[in-house]
Amino acid sequence: MRELTHKVDFCVVGGGIAGLCAAVSAARQGLQVILVHDRPVLGGNASSEIRMWLCGATGANLRETGIVEELALENNYRNPGSNFSIWDSVLYQLARECGNLTVLMNCSVNSLSMDGTRIATVRGWQTTSETWHTVAAGWFADCSGDSILAPLSGAEFRLGREAAAEFGETLGQPAADQQTMGMSCLLQARETDSPKTFIPPRWAKKITLDEQLAERGHGFTGLNNFWWLELGGNRDSIHDTEELRHELLALAFGVWDHIKNQGEHGAENWELEWVGFLPGKRESRRYVGDHILCEADILAGGVFPDVVAYGGWPLDDHHPDGFYYAGPPNTIGKVPQPYGIPYRCLYSKNITNLFFAGRNISTTHVGLSSTRVMLTCGLLGQAVGTAAAIACRENCPPRALFPALIPELQQRLLAADCYLPGVPRVIAPLAAGAELLASEGDPEPLRSGFDRPVGEIDHGWRGQPGAWLEYRFAGRRNIKAVRMVFDSDLNRQGQGACANHWEKNILSNFPLRQPPRRPPATLVRSYRLEGRDDTGAWRTLYQEDHNYQRMVRIPLDCSLSAIRLIPLSTWGAEDCHLFAFEPEE
Repeated sequence: MRELTHKVDFCVVGGGIAGLCAAVSAARQGLQVILVHDRPVLGGNASSEIRMWLCGATGANLRETGIVEELALENNYRNPGSNFSIWDSVLYQLARECGNLTVLMNCSVNSLSMDGTRIATVRGWQTTSETWHTVAAGWFADCSGDSILAPLSGAEFRLGREAAAEFGETLGQPAADQQTMGMSCLLQARETDSPKTFIPPRWAKKITLDEQLAERGHGFTGLNNFWWLELGGNRDSIHDTEELRHELLALAFGVWDHIKNQGEHGAENWELEWVGFLPGKRESRRYVGDHILCEADILAGGVFPDVVAYGGWPLDDHHPDGFYYAGPPNTIGKVPQPYGIPYRCLYSKNITNLFFAGRNISTTHVGLSSTRVMLTCGLLGQAVGTAAAIACRENCPPRALFPALIPELQQRLLAADCYLPGVPRVIAPLAAGAELLASEGDPEPLRSGFDRPVGEIDHGWRGQPGAWLEYRFAGRRNIKAVRMVFDSDLNRQGQGACANHWEKNILSNFPLRQPPRRPPATLVRSYRLEGRDDTGAWRTLYQEDHNYQRMVRIPLDCSLSAIRLIPLSTWGAEDCHLFAFEPEE
């Protein structure tokens, strides 16, 4: 068999949303990165193999931005029909087009070597090429979900539910146990223009009465993705996966047989389009870091000096018996919108060069019930990739960033459009010291340090198409780039059958005549950048006629006495609305 060895700065194991964001973030900041992923498509639970939509914070103006919003807006532009193969290609494109990043697909890490308390190399088998890949790196991130590097390296981890007394958690258990939330095999249906029959496999579970699905609403229009088809929390959530998969498939086909053939469910013209043969997991090993995020931290709002991400999904704990539990399949606890998540939850307590991001961060079981959703995981991944860039520059372990380098980490994240509750972005010195003018409206909110509405404060500027914003400098200045943040409607909702719900990255089921996915109407679609030269005349520096992204950074190399932004059109809104326009030296 072939053997290949790679040497990079940073190795990320696991290409779900967290791992993808970690790898891209680090590579964009100059590290040489390898992303090792054991599947043929990226995205993990969000991929076409599992098909869970991206969820996150639910409060007003709290949609997660940064890389996850970049992906969402690319998907809205390229994928009007919510096609899962196109969504896969959006994720794949992000990785393939990222400089400094190598992706090893279909490669499963199963061993490693140590140098004292540091991981020296990881080794994985790539099925498609019959190749062993050994990756040597200075820093590693485990974003594999199941925390594969933990048992291989001896990293400290937890599994199961804590006793309530350990962290004073009201949602904890009377006594600690090894039970977890389960895994699910989802299904999707499509409406057609004629009746369709369904014949289940012989091994499908027989569900003849609605009472057998008590507490499990089985509507199949709108946003119902059958998440409650769940098993395994009372078993071994890693080693029993294959046996559980077969049982979940029998349930999935049995539920659709019930919908089509047992009673009247309005499904005559609907057909089963897809069933997931790869279970999506909610919980397994959780690493132990320098801080363990618990229920009290979340309910207190997560006010930490080292906040690097935020959550806002409820405390959503699923019963370990899953589908076979007679009561409600989950319990919901409200959380502050948003709450902060500290950097100290994102690196290992005892392995000195190991980061982690995703559902395996340092939390209690109760804390995990909120932080595990994928938009939150994407923010955690971007924070880890950014932290790895600083650690590499300083040649230090992850722990050494706290506390002195946390402000730099936070500012790098804010510059990349990752909102951090309560932490303002430092305005670029050139923009902060210049005169800021507008042809209409007040432009000063653009220098507030917040690139979105927060509470009752908009923090943005509005103007009619053709209105302008201008920075005037005291003399000529060398402009290297311009950073802009447009309004992508952080409260945007879906279309058609999903119109009363927050927009998801994909549909759960596909009704006839579903309106197409499209860029948010509020986004600025076309704009022009102009610069003033020595004669006082304005000249065009850059023009964009088809923007569909929220944060845009345009490289320039010019010497100017003033620079002007002229938004020209939107994707449908009457006003042009933006949160940042800053020249950088």
